[in-house]
Amino acid sequence: MAHPQLWLLRHGATEWALSGRHTGRTDLPLLPQGEDEARRLAPLLAQQSFARVLTSPLQRARRTCALAGLGPQAELEPRLMEWDYGSYEGITTAEIRRDIPDWTVFSHPCPGGESIEQVQTRCEQLIHELLGQEGNIALFAHGHLLRCLAGCWLGLGAQGGALLVLSTGTYCVLGFEREQRTLLRWNAPACLP
Repeated sequence: MAHPQLWLLRHGATEWALSGRHTGRTDLPLLPQGEDEARRLAPLLAQQSFARVLTSPLQRARRTCALAGLGPQAELEPRLMEWDYGSYEGITTAEIRRDIPDWTVFSHPCPGGESIEQVQTRCEQLIHELLGQEGNIALFAHGHLLRCLAGCWLGLGAQGGALLVLSTGTYCVLGFEREQRTLLRWNAPACLP
């Protein structure tokens, strides 16, 4: 059986994504800029064949999937939901660091939200399931979750996501070199119209 590639697609820009506010479970729509980012993914994705297309249930990911041309194939996958930031939802890292100077989502807890261990468990369960599939798989989701998923893919755990910057409206490809899981492409912008 050939190894699958996982295509990670971060949703387009939202108001909170642009302002740096932690957007976990708040169900924000895409901005017009985010819709444009999503549409720019369509030509690239039309050249690929996907055995499955999975999307976070949140509207920013679902809308990105639809505008990128893969909406009819999409299955909702709750494990692709963004990190639950608890009481840090809707605030910026700078605001959190007023009280906790060295805070990052990868190194400190989110009171009332998910721990990094819980996020890692979700990512590892999903990877394990997808490794048993044939064909490439498109995953439409969120910045921190996709970074954690890539960290787990590479054997670095969810904390490895701290090393991977991921912009809105970009795509990444996780794959293999022989039997080794690898990063084939990261934070790649879609082609301009």
